[in-house]
Amino acid sequence: MTDAAKHQPLVFSGMQPTNTLHLGNYLGALRNWVKLQERMPCIYCVVDMHALTVESDPKALAQATREVTAAYIAAGVDPARSILFNQSQVAAHAELGWIFSCVARIGWLNRMTQFKDKAGKNRENASVGLFVYPTLMAADILAYRATHVPVGEDQKQHLELARDIAQKFNNDFQAPDFFPLPEPFIVGPGTRVMSLRDGTKKMSKSDESEYSRINLTDDADTIAQKIRKARTDPEPLPDKLEGLASRPEAQNLINIYAALADHTPETVISEFAGAQFSVFKNALADLAVAKLTPIAKEMRSLLADPAEIDRVLKNGAGRAAAIAAPVMAEVRRLVGFVG
Repeated sequence: MTDAAKHQPLVFSGMQPTNTLHLGNYLGALRNWVKLQERMPCIYCVVDMHALTVESDPKALAQATREVTAAYIAAGVDPARSILFNQSQVAAHAELGWIFSCVARIGWLNRMTQFKDKAGKNRENASVGLFVYPTLMAADILAYRATHVPVGEDQKQHLELARDIAQKFNNDFQAPDFFPLPEPFIVGPGTRVMSLRDGTKKMSKSDESEYSRINLTDDADTIAQKIRKARTDPEPLPDKLEGLASRPEAQNLINIYAALADHTPETVISEFAGAQFSVFKNALADLAVAKLTPIAKEMRSLLADPAEIDRVLKNGAGRAAAIAAPVMAEVRRLVGFVG
């Protein structure tokens, strides 16, 4: 029996409300979140506190929080079935984040590669929040004693740290199995979406070029145009997947088609073997428009009523806080807080 199996199964995941969500967020995360609702209880969070780790505009943060919430719902996250809220409305995240900052060790955080990537050459000017981001992420998960976290490869190291923090807390405060050691749901092959301008780089919200990504808010014409302008090479499509090994842009478009169509890349290659990219891109554009424009339409409808989005978030926050309350009461007792 795994450690997580000793606890009631529960999924936790979240995204930062920074810029517009894109195709990579949908195929790599949102679509999987929707499927997970069929398997076990789920908590999905808009992690607005994490967004403060870099400079942010208050009005833009509020708007982005509602936009990401709309994207969750439009993609199929059901606020009646799953718990959907924004992180800052539940105080347990901040309180447990501080406690975990006292449990975690600087050496552990120094090994986090994502901080090094994000801080770059300006490490000394990076916020303390960016450095201790992983301890807050651990609190996000463990405030609910979640057992499973759908993560991409870039977040796997942070989840491993959350497991280490949970284990050390349990040991330090003589509370065996109090916190589960959450297990990852690693996204499968074909869902790591790369930039449409550079097949060696992950599709990113922060890329300067709008043509590097397909935003979930893009209309049909914009989606089609971005796909037709996507970087490729002059060779036709091969008849075997191995023929894409040194062709990252071609492989990316094949993977996107496969993920949108719920096919394997091998199936897509066999269907389009020998075709020129102009032909394949037309087919991919039609497929992407069919799959994504209903999401954009639903997002626009939801965003037209921000008060309703706020109501959904407040309701979800109440449900989340009710789950976290007994966990935090026991945490306070274990660490020796009075009152």
